[in-house]
Amino acid sequence: MITEEHQRSQTFSWVSPMEVLQEAATMSGLEVMRAVASGELPPPPIAVLMQFAPVDVEVGKVVFQCTPSEAHYNPIGTVHGGLVCTFLDTVVGCAAHTTLPAGTGYTSIDLNVSYLRPVFATSGPLTGTGTVVKSGSRVIFTEGSVVDKDGKLVATATSSLLVIAPR
Repeated sequence: MITEEHQRSQTFSWVSPMEVLQEAATMSGLEVMRAVASGELPPPPIAVLMQFAPVDVEVGKVVFQCTPSEAHYNPIGTVHGGLVCTFLDTVVGCAAHTTLPAGTGYTSIDLNVSYLRPVFATSGPLTGTGTVVKSGSRVIFTEGSVVDKDGKLVATATSSLLVIAPR
């Protein structure tokens, strides 16, 4: 029987993304990512919800950490693959973002993920690395990987991202 002592809860707060977008509109993608990593700009709401945080940012490459918890579990007792997929989508997208000028956006065209081992609440922190393989003015090609706290490869991804010109 499940009792109240087994109940868990989690609360999170975020800054309005519209406020952040206004400030970031004049910054290059690299400047935005560095500002988020340093705390100068707040993270987007998805990063707060999923517990993603940038730890290293350079042109064409980012490294993030993610702390999985029981809150991310699926019915079979592992962290849901969607968390790892979203983590990979984030690092490959942010790597692409570091190559873009101010006001230029991007969106995923495709994301191909290969899961290599299960993730548990005790697997973290996870480290995700996103790297630009080929930059372009219309499409950017990227790859990503996620390793657990022991350095074991958890999942990999490749992605193509559409560059969206400033409006």
